[in-house]
Amino acid sequence: MSERSHQQTGRTAAHDSAFLRACRREPVPHTPVWFMRQAGRSLPEYRKVREGIPMLESCMRPDLVTEITLQPVRRHGVDAAIFFSDIVVPLKAIGVDLDIKPGVGPVVAEPVRTRADLERLRPLDPSDVPYVTEAVGMLTAELGATPLIGFAGAPFTLASYLIEGGPSRTYENTKAMMYGDPQLWADLVDRLADITAAFLRVQIEAGASAVQLFDSWAGALAPADYRRYVMPASTKVFQAVAGYGVPRIHFGVGTGELLGLMGEAGADVVGVDWRVPLDEAARRVGPGKALQGNLDPAVLFAPREAVEAKAREVLDAARGLEGHVFNLGHGVMPSMDPDALTRLVAYVHEQTAR
Repeated sequence: MSERSHQQTGRTAAHDSAFLRACRREPVPHTPVWFMRQAGRSLPEYRKVREGIPMLESCMRPDLVTEITLQPVRRHGVDAAIFFSDIVVPLKAIGVDLDIKPGVGPVVAEPVRTRADLERLRPLDPSDVPYVTEAVGMLTAELGATPLIGFAGAPFTLASYLIEGGPSRTYENTKAMMYGDPQLWADLVDRLADITAAFLRVQIEAGASAVQLFDSWAGALAPADYRRYVMPASTKVFQAVAGYGVPRIHFGVGTGELLGLMGEAGADVVGVDWRVPLDEAARRVGPGKALQGNLDPAVLFAPREAVEAKAREVLDAARGLEGHVFNLGHGVMPSMDPDALTRLVAYVHEQTAR
């Protein structure tokens, strides 16, 4: 079977899955469930295979990426897999000097602060990330009818890491460039949009059935600033992959005031954190979009009855939505009991079986 035929077979098998049907706002046999960061430190099997292997290296080994991506599908029975990677992988692939430091996150050796720094960001070519193509191919062969979600960081969040040099609570350098040198800022996020779009295209062409753009830090912005300084670049990413016909999901944290704009940027599915009930989120987003979310991850530390009661609240708020994908309002926490996640998947499936 040719590579293209293989990709098509994987997508065809997944086409009628509950997850993709919900993304397309079609009737579903049950509400589909997956969890952001479902593959990772909450799983003992993940800690075992990652032992002694740095994060970035683990993202570049197709055998490891495949195993890690499959682990939560096997354990929890979730309705979709999310490609195991990190938002800085495409930056590393084009030669940015960075590392992911345990307990800290991505750290950039030479932050981007000037136009000369911008010139270090060359376009991403598929040949820069052969391990991504290989891993997606391996995954779709294993997953069969379970869809694989492609993964990328949005231009604003990538820019903030590059400018700050690492994680930030205040984004002072980022905002200083955004307000103080708007042309340099626009050129930076536009270049990052091209890099991000190329990274998503590689995953889709290798067989991913949907993609999620993580704008993790967009909640630091007021709506007017988001519209002016961020939305054009995010829109460019979504438009670049529109022709593939795969659902496009957009998620950020603390983005209650931005939900309408994030949908307007080009998403088919808008991810909602736990701060805004889904019925209110639907009002803010408007018609024509599915929603994803939005159980508070911290609820999973409570007793089973409390978890189910809060999950019921999410399902009740989602009643009447055009399409709903059940997820947490942010990622799975490292100290979470994996069995609580498995039980939650079963509960949502049982409660919504049609």
